[in-house]
Amino acid sequence: MSGVRPLLEVKNLKKHFPIYGGLLGLTTGHVFAVDGVSFDIDKGETLSLVGESGCGKSTVGKAILRLYPITGGEVHLDGERIDNMSASKLRPMRQRVQVVFQDPFSSLNPRMKVRDILAEPILNFGLANGRREVTERVEALMDKVRLPRDSIWRFPHEFSGGQRQRIGIARALAPGADLIICDEAVSALDVSVKAQIINLLVDLQDELGLALLFISHDLATVEHLTHRVAVMYLGKIVEICDRRTLFATSHHPYTRALLSAVPVPDPTAKRNRIILTGDVPSPINPPSGCRFHTRCPFAFDRCRTEEPMLREVGSGHSSACHLTHAPGEAIEAMRVAA
Repeated sequence: MSGVRPLLEVKNLKKHFPIYGGLLGLTTGHVFAVDGVSFDIDKGETLSLVGESGCGKSTVGKAILRLYPITGGEVHLDGERIDNMSASKLRPMRQRVQVVFQDPFSSLNPRMKVRDILAEPILNFGLANGRREVTERVEALMDKVRLPRDSIWRFPHEFSGGQRQRIGIARALAPGADLIICDEAVSALDVSVKAQIINLLVDLQDELGLALLFISHDLATVEHLTHRVAVMYLGKIVEICDRRTLFATSHHPYTRALLSAVPVPDPTAKRNRIILTGDVPSPINPPSGCRFHTRCPFAFDRCRTEEPMLREVGSGHSSACHLTHAPGEAIEAMRVAA
């Protein structure tokens, strides 16, 4: 990372959902959805947050957007803390941080024409005056996402899934956002349409200098879009590094298992597939020590009792694994045991 201050800084972010039960509806426990996540994103950079379903990656995005009140930690935008801002002071941040949701149909009002959907954030933030000026800005947004201008007078149900997602992207661009959180933004689309949307996001980033937080479970998609990747497991980041390093020399056993499951175009290519045993533990009662030790083929005694910290293993590359940081003799012993 450069010496320039990041656009977004997330420090030790936690989001615990209370569980209510009994006759009095008292708190009987918590779901530890996000439990100490830290990362930053530079201007014009894409950071991908990947992991299995239920690992907490979408919760991170919603916590940053203040759709969920956070349990602990801090979120800074351009050096200014936003997680504890009042609603009135938060308004300018809303303009700078936008979101594209997974389902392009349910995220668009079916009773509103596209023109009105895109005009809403423009009017909300006072970016245009008069019907004609608003319409001109809406038409310019349609140009950016490569949709015909005359389609602004149609309803969402008259578009395909990929076209609706383009409208969702246009809506995120409407207030002039610096950071867009893409929450599984292409996972509901066909392969060919997915590629088109990814190429559109890359082009928009180059043109507008956007920063992207790309939340996905699909490492094959991430490989063609991102600058850096953060891998999450059960509410924690277990590895974070640049894209090339992750796909070439990943350290954490969970990351390696995810990469081994990525499909390759050549059906004759031989892959050393890593099959994880067991199920993902419950976030209500996560395991002691390393949360991955119940499924890790290399786990040893220290993994079951001591939680590994996210520590640097190379330039811009951090991993939370005792195997990575253990002395050489211990590593060799574990390899023999495996």
